[in-house]
Amino acid sequence: MKIKTIEEIKDLKGKKVLLRVDFNVPMRDGEIQDDTRITQSLDTINYLKDKGASIIIMSHMGRPKGQVVEELRLTKIAKYLSDLIKTPVKKMDTVLDNEVKKEVESMKEGEIIMLENTRFRPEEKECDPDFTKELASLGDIFVSDAFSAAHRKHASTTGIADHLPAYAGFLMQKEIEALSPIVEEEPIRPLTLIFGGAKVDTKIGVIKNFIDKADYFLIGGALANTFLAAAGYDVGDSLYEKDKVETAREIMLSCEKNRERFIIPHDVVVADEISENAETAHLPIEDVTGDMKILDIGKWTAEKFNNIIEKSGTVIWNGPLGLYEHTPFQNGTKLVASSLARHNCNSIIGGGDTADALKRINVPAEAYTHISTGGGACLEFLSGAKLPGIEILKW
Repeated sequence: MKIKTIEEIKDLKGKKVLLRVDFNVPMRDGEIQDDTRITQSLDTINYLKDKGASIIIMSHMGRPKGQVVEELRLTKIAKYLSDLIKTPVKKMDTVLDNEVKKEVESMKEGEIIMLENTRFRPEEKECDPDFTKELASLGDIFVSDAFSAAHRKHASTTGIADHLPAYAGFLMQKEIEALSPIVEEEPIRPLTLIFGGAKVDTKIGVIKNFIDKADYFLIGGALANTFLAAAGYDVGDSLYEKDKVETAREIMLSCEKNRERFIIPHDVVVADEISENAETAHLPIEDVTGDMKILDIGKWTAEKFNNIIEKSGTVIWNGPLGLYEHTPFQNGTKLVASSLARHNCNSIIGGGDTADALKRINVPAEAYTHISTGGGACLEFLSGAKLPGIEILKW
């Protein structure tokens, strides 16, 4: 895949660069829990700064639905970035207004401004043409380093490219180079996909795209609860998507001829509260009832997953297998992560939560072939879909 990269820009000195990053990092009590997406964009930021460009950074945070949500402001992100690069990062209080325009106009070479959360404006997700044009007017060049948002057709991820020359940053380039061989070449088989996490709405669609491509599907996390409900099990008071149950049932029926191909948990860890001191029980899935919450896969399910991993040639993993933020529900993710780290295969890890989980359980990143900063973007790219945020970068 041939894309335009920032090293191909002849002269950056004095140019104003609109840089789209994805600093939507895990936060708890207002503190950054995993800075991977920030540190992975430092090469691009430092390159632009050293070449004399003025940098206007854009990012989203969470899902504010076009409203200003105080806890989703990027103020702490800007301070964190400033400390990392030892350069002042001026954080604006809005995405776009006269004050922002005035500040951008007065920027000197090497200076950095961070706009407020782009999703505070409803026009962002709508890719509103007037808003996009006005946003683009702030810069001379558009650089995208937000691979993890490349599957979104938003004003700041794709729309700006209608008005400015667009180039890939180093992180975007690295992600595409690492993931392209799996799409463009036949993967080393068996190809096993591990899906977990809480964002079930987008993953079910991607699973459908992989039905004819993957040899095994291993399902955990809140995603598994939807499939368990579709299989007729009582999931108690567990998180699941009721409106996706029928779709989940259709997916399992498509794998009916070989049930060992699509594996959902047959034992789980449950609790009636979510805390560090929660009392847990390890149960066969048939015994879940009442107000029990399924919060992790069980040890027998993890062992079955590991047996499949050990014979796989390529493993793609997106989403933790339990509520890893709390120690009582980390074990399933830890067992599978350790098994995959030991196994010599092509291993692709996708999603910010998955990367955060691996850090928490102290599995080194070097144990895997590639850890992607993208979750949904990584999965959609690997399924062969065209990502709008990448299409704008192609020659």
